[in-house]
Amino acid sequence: MESGRVTLHYQPKLTLTERELTGVEALVRWMHPEYGFVSPAELIEAIETTGSIDILFSHVLNLALAQIADWTGRGLRIGIAVNLSVRNLLAPEFTRTVADAVRQHAVPAELLTLEITESSVMAQPERSLPVLRELHSMGIQLSVDDFGTGYSSLAYLRRLPIEEIKIDKSFVQGMVTDLGDMAIVRAIVDLGHSLGLRVIAEGVEEEAARDALRSMRCDGVQGYLLSRPLPLDRFEAWLTSRTMPVEAPAGERLVSLRVRV
Repeated sequence: MESGRVTLHYQPKLTLTERELTGVEALVRWMHPEYGFVSPAELIEAIETTGSIDILFSHVLNLALAQIADWTGRGLRIGIAVNLSVRNLLAPEFTRTVADAVRQHAVPAELLTLEITESSVMAQPERSLPVLRELHSMGIQLSVDDFGTGYSSLAYLRRLPIEEIKIDKSFVQGMVTDLGDMAIVRAIVDLGHSLGLRVIAEGVEEEAARDALRSMRCDGVQGYLLSRPLPLDRFEAWLTSRTMPVEAPAGERLVSLRVRV
């Protein structure tokens, strides 16, 4: 991290009705000087084994907030989602760490989303819920990642101060050919909407899946059909070639972007 070899790639998220760029997910990438690219799964496993996951999170958070500050300085409304592990969530002074970083970079808190998995919340719900409520009170957006693969209680889901759930890609990628996966995706969309949540489908790779999700009134998509995760320079090129500005509402200084299809 100190040598700058741990970087972020960005994968865009798109609304299905307005085709607006709602933000990006920040994904960690490590280019080892001897072994080359190290898979994210190996990186996270190694970091968690050494007990350094808080150091990694702080590094990623500050990179993401600095990038939000850069975009807002250019008049662009592009939020960034950062993934949390259960160890991050339950670390002492975690909320203060996040609040201090947001304050230091002077960015709107609502442009930062923290993504948590069902299993991380359910590991120790009585400890994690107060932390999530405090983050929510700061204006930070909260999203449940990989939804449908965990073992969460619907009673706890109802209590979570979240704005969004993301349908796990294993269901989305199978929905075109598997009626069971299609039924699960439809049920998650309906459940999310009944709880007043945005529903995002991950892993969208085919137009048929996108069209089916649109018919279900899923709110947004993320996946290779839109773009692979890209390093910053290539993502900026993607923005230039694939988006156009949307007129900002009266009194709003930041401009949203609409994706050219």
